[in-house]
Amino acid sequence: MSYYGWKPYVPIAARRRQAARELAKLAKKGHPVSPVVIDGRAIAKTFWGKAWCDNLDRYSDYSNRLPRGRAYVRNGSVVDLQIAPGAVTAMVSGSEIYRIQVKVAEVSKGCWSAVCKDCAGAIDSLVELLQGRLSEGVMARICREKTGLFPSPAEIIFTCNCPDWASMCKHVAAVLYGIGARLDEKPDLLFALRNVDAQDLIARAGKSLPRTRKGPAAEKVLDASDLSEMFGIEMAQAAEPGATARGAASRKRAASAAQSSKLSKSTKLPKSSRKGRTKR
Repeated sequence: MSYYGWKPYVPIAARRRQAARELAKLAKKGHPVSPVVIDGRAIAKTFWGKAWCDNLDRYSDYSNRLPRGRAYVRNGSVVDLQIAPGAVTAMVSGSEIYRIQVKVAEVSKGCWSAVCKDCAGAIDSLVELLQGRLSEGVMARICREKTGLFPSPAEIIFTCNCPDWASMCKHVAAVLYGIGARLDEKPDLLFALRNVDAQDLIARAGKSLPRTRKGPAAEKVLDASDLSEMFGIEMAQAAEPGATARGAASRKRAASAAQSSKLSKSTKLPKSSRKGRTKR
């Protein structure tokens, strides 16, 4: 311990060994462990993760702590991160294993109602929404600064049991960036964190949206004659009313005639047999 209360620096390799031992103990006790794993330099690669991290960069009050947090999350120091409605709990490996809690305020009813209303007019069809496909307009509306689902600094309360006196330590910053990496894998956790139901988007959109898209335009439908020229075959023409019944009757008579012809041929004697009978 230094004069100012700081613990000695611990190399990253030593931190990881320490974290592995701690997590093994937790696993034996039945605690689900979910570390944040970053592949490469980019913390987030999808729209949702990037948007979350971009929102963190707007926190000017914590600009001196955010870079250290990015370094910590990149080197695998966030050894466990759990996201629940309105709260995030995590463990970060530093000089020892530190425990972090982040509480996020619920989205106000007025704000969520406005989000749902605005998104309903931007979703192309209910089918796409049910399949989990959101248009760029909807995603941009959900992620809009101040009026979207991303919290402002005033809506976040965090604690860490490390000795750092700063309001946001590097361990908390690492956890906040870890949330962005987790949204890459499960973007629906954003709705859970802000304690809103994504099904509200479906319910409100379904009142005014078509269930399917419009059919293809007439100019995009191939004509039968075009298909004939393309493949070198003749396309069957659509049958006229009553033609189906007449065709079936004609086929039945032809089959009956063929059967009669077959039977008459099978009853004839071979030539040798007929010659023998003539001699006698």
